[in-house]
Amino acid sequence: MMRMPLPVLLVALLFIVPSATAGEKPTVIDIWPGKAPDEPGTIGPEKVLMSLKNTPKQVEITEPTRLISNVTRPTLTIYRPAKDKDTGTAMLICPGGGYWNLFWEIEGEEVAVWLNKLGITGIIVKYRVPRRPDEIKGEPARRPLQDAQRAVSLVRSKAKELGIDPTKIGMIGFSAGGHLAIATATSFEKRAYDAIDDIDKVSSRPDFAILAYSGYLKAKDKDELAPGLRIPEKTPPIFLVHGGEDIISSPLHSVVMYQALKKAGIPAELHVYANTAHDFAVRPSDRPYGAWMRSCEQWMRNQGVLTAPIRP
Repeated sequence: MMRMPLPVLLVALLFIVPSATAGEKPTVIDIWPGKAPDEPGTIGPEKVLMSLKNTPKQVEITEPTRLISNVTRPTLTIYRPAKDKDTGTAMLICPGGGYWNLFWEIEGEEVAVWLNKLGITGIIVKYRVPRRPDEIKGEPARRPLQDAQRAVSLVRSKAKELGIDPTKIGMIGFSAGGHLAIATATSFEKRAYDAIDDIDKVSSRPDFAILAYSGYLKAKDKDELAPGLRIPEKTPPIFLVHGGEDIISSPLHSVVMYQALKKAGIPAELHVYANTAHDFAVRPSDRPYGAWMRSCEQWMRNQGVLTAPIRP
């Protein structure tokens, strides 16, 4: 079960991306050269929202945080690390929000800051939300996968321009964004849209993926992968983390995915933290789950996708 739309307070109609660090401001580029495919453009202007205060039983970060909704123009917001820390690794960040909103602050900007500290270029994917009327409630929306596949190909096509290694491009997703990350990591054999230019000839397969408290991975009432998910032979290495007491997205989603990955012979690592709910993101904590970022960093180094900074 995934987050449904939260009660929200409208605070702005236009979204202006703030800098995640005190240094260089992020670069924003369009994912599509024109109108996104299969886009009706009927949901109104993009807007910024604030989530309401929640309870510790439901989520770990309970105070209001900033969201984005009504996205019809998908973009990439690129945060570069300091030059002396830059490793050449890049990660596309997929915020969660149940495919209704994007938790832009805690699962986007704050994640980019964490990645920059590791010397990783953080690239937030602003994919299309909310679900359009023709997308089934309670199931993954189809348009975000189009945006994510195109985003990976676009970043890889611009690797030299961005100063990144085209063989070290990963994805990290939270909640519904975790589903989007694994859907992208396992659907590289066929695009969810008709190719439009040379960028679509570039591989859309990420080189690794990190899934945090994901949903939509497990079939309803069955301990097997959800319909629409499969694990092809060349699926990249996967890291999964979940809260053991998550009532929004059961940890069984990550457990079932881990089992499927291992059965397919794909390198995978799973961490489930006791007494932990949904939405812990990357904020420091003295709770046991606060160690997950360090474990993830070690995993990336062990996989060879995060190495020492590139020296001029």
